[in-house]
Amino acid sequence: MKRVMLDGNGAATEGMRLARIRVVSAYPITPQSPISEKLADYVTDGTLDAKYIRVESEHSAMSCAIGAQLTGVRAGTATASVGLALMHEVLGVAAGCRVPIVMPVVNRSLVSPWSLWCDHQDAMAERDGGWMQFYAESAQEVLDLILIAYKLAEKNDVLLPAMVCLDGFFLSHMPDAVYVPAQEDVDKFLPAYKNDNLKLDPDDPMFINDLTGSNEFMEMRFQQAVAFDYAQDLMPGVMAEFEEAFGRKYSMVEAYECEDAEAVLVSLGSMSGTIKHTVDMMREQGRKVGMLKITSFRPFPAEAIRELIGHVPHIGVIDRSASLGSETGPVCNEVRSALQVLDKAPEVQGFVAGLGGRDVPPTTIEEAFDTLLNDKTVAAVKWLDVQDNALRLREVDA
Repeated sequence: MKRVMLDGNGAATEGMRLARIRVVSAYPITPQSPISEKLADYVTDGTLDAKYIRVESEHSAMSCAIGAQLTGVRAGTATASVGLALMHEVLGVAAGCRVPIVMPVVNRSLVSPWSLWCDHQDAMAERDGGWMQFYAESAQEVLDLILIAYKLAEKNDVLLPAMVCLDGFFLSHMPDAVYVPAQEDVDKFLPAYKNDNLKLDPDDPMFINDLTGSNEFMEMRFQQAVAFDYAQDLMPGVMAEFEEAFGRKYSMVEAYECEDAEAVLVSLGSMSGTIKHTVDMMREQGRKVGMLKITSFRPFPAEAIRELIGHVPHIGVIDRSASLGSETGPVCNEVRSALQVLDKAPEVQGFVAGLGGRDVPPTTIEEAFDTLLNDKTVAAVKWLDVQDNALRLREVDA
């Protein structure tokens, strides 16, 4: 195992290379483009033994990846923002046909207004479409979660596609020291892909994604739901195998200073590191706060959340996505739902922060903790770090 400087995009590319993908159909889009470009370099110089398909759109990229993987090889693609939105139709094909593609999604805002910068609206818009979703805090987690996702997705009881989500620019373009495992060690952890479900084989033809009537459609959806249950059951074992092979420990959720906490913030992605730092600073001041990081958003670890923070009197959830028209953000809705079954369910305050690439510094996180500790929670979501005159932004005088 060697340690090299990689940004999040580079870590994603290394993960796909180590997984020995055989077909690449990636379409460039900021801030994901370096993944497509580096994979092309690897194919050109022979570092990666794969076919590179020059597609005309993200819709075609996913279509090609599905077709390639149905022939029995791992396929690779990546996207961001409106590219993921353009894939929407065929994302459902991958999920419904149980094609275990693993795709890095470099999180970026959706339009409008136009933005090149990070929030989670792109992936959250696809949260109920049948894809597993993992959120990385660091470049190291990007690489590792790609390997874990392949191992889990390809299990016969699962066979679900997976997104490994990394925050645009905060992770995608931020270099860090990353441990890159040796190829032979990855090969032991992740054997060659074998297609045991639907397949494209001229010698054994079958219908794939054919029109399905109401007499079978619900049952096929139910099969996908059961697969998510299996994924949740099998994930700890896969993560334990990864730890044994490479020495790094992962779990669906990570609790930090939650045991005696009076207030806990729940988060996804790169802001989790800043929250940990803020927790340390506030602990030095004698304030009992903690953090819960969700790594696996789909399947959602409801039982683990109840076990880890069900005893905490004040809980907040910082969403990097605004679920417009809903009382709170998507992650907060899930956390509230998970905790409401408890006899003494804690109040859960929803926050929205960091949209359109806005930084989430310790001062913003302290503001959220202060709301919880001072018992200033309300049912509706609170938007953090918003200008006082937000409704008059760019207002033009008549």
